[in-house]
Amino acid sequence: MEKTLSKGALDGVRVLDLSRVLAGPWASQLLADLGAEVVKIERPRTGDDTRAWGPPWLPDANGDATAESAYYLCANRNKQSVTVDISQPEGQELIKRMAAQADVLVENFKVGGLRQYGLDYEALKEANPRLVYCSITGFGQDGPYSSRAGYDFLIQGMGGLMSLTGRADGAEGAGPIKVGVALTDVMTGLYATVGILAALARRDRTGEGQHVDLALLDVQIASLANQASNYLVGGTVPQRLGNSHPNIVPYQEFPTADGYMIIAVGNDGQFRKCCEVLGRPEWAKDENFLTNPRRVKNRAALVAMIESATRQRTTTEWVEAMESAGVPCGFINNLAEVFRDPHVQERGMRIEMPHSEGGNVSMVANPIKMSASPVQYRNAPPTLGQHTYDVLQGWLGMSADDVDALREAKVV
Repeated sequence: MEKTLSKGALDGVRVLDLSRVLAGPWASQLLADLGAEVVKIERPRTGDDTRAWGPPWLPDANGDATAESAYYLCANRNKQSVTVDISQPEGQELIKRMAAQADVLVENFKVGGLRQYGLDYEALKEANPRLVYCSITGFGQDGPYSSRAGYDFLIQGMGGLMSLTGRADGAEGAGPIKVGVALTDVMTGLYATVGILAALARRDRTGEGQHVDLALLDVQIASLANQASNYLVGGTVPQRLGNSHPNIVPYQEFPTADGYMIIAVGNDGQFRKCCEVLGRPEWAKDENFLTNPRRVKNRAALVAMIESATRQRTTTEWVEAMESAGVPCGFINNLAEVFRDPHVQERGMRIEMPHSEGGNVSMVANPIKMSASPVQYRNAPPTLGQHTYDVLQGWLGMSADDVDALREAKVV
């Protein structure tokens, strides 16, 4: 007997997604994975900016490239795509009518960008006071920078992350480095999702929606965690340390006979075990290295000593020995190695979804594991305007002729 899937945790929640690129779509995809019905509003003919951000492109069943970029695919599954020209009054009216039926609206226009179309929070809450309206911008709804456009790379610099990322001054290759993915956008999407869920929980108690204001710069600063706290408490500006940890030693990459490995010692007991595996148990008894604060103080000397030892064996040999002794360590994998890893495969972190262009699309799975309302993968990322007829008929009760007329007028 075929097993019936449980309803998603957010089953029955309707989300109108007016966002594009990454931060907003990341939030709305997460909501969709959790069961919400998400309608992605896109510009006719061009759609989300990231549709053009290729190569690579999704191959069809014959292996030929489609118009679907890998970048777009990473943040838009489980959604329905509807094309609407909001610069036209008829398009604005469509969005207003859909917002009146929605529980959540996500947008990442510049501050005030939707007000000219009558689609700002103050306007839409009149028709739907239960609406949770989430705005994602570079710098927030107020403040001296609020009118500026914000991009992940820019915010990584302005928000302090790049001052902490990269080789230390004086080292070969020194200088600020951005993180290799748009981490600020991703983190903003996650914070936006938390804010939306909290607002929905409050609405269940009060019946009132609210405006959720997310700024990339705020999120970047909030995400600095212990580094920001180190500065606020200690008063010293943290510096770039490469892969080293500012508060823990040893906690970085080390050279081996055939590459590199990571050793991540989190306490004195693990340090003693590490020294035993390295064949130098006396290091753990040295007054200079007896406790973590002393190891941090004598970082340079200890790291040099460990490096001289780790060069004597291969990465695999060290990792096996360290793991057997209970010392946190690991490989530095490229993405091919990541997705070949048996643990990653067992956890199901790569999924395949059938795509309307033919063939399957490979995607990274949602990492949330829920026992009663698991994440569901219902639809591959939609092609541009794929669901315009279905949504306008289902949400607004329009006829096919009505939609045809809007299409002829280039409203949709």
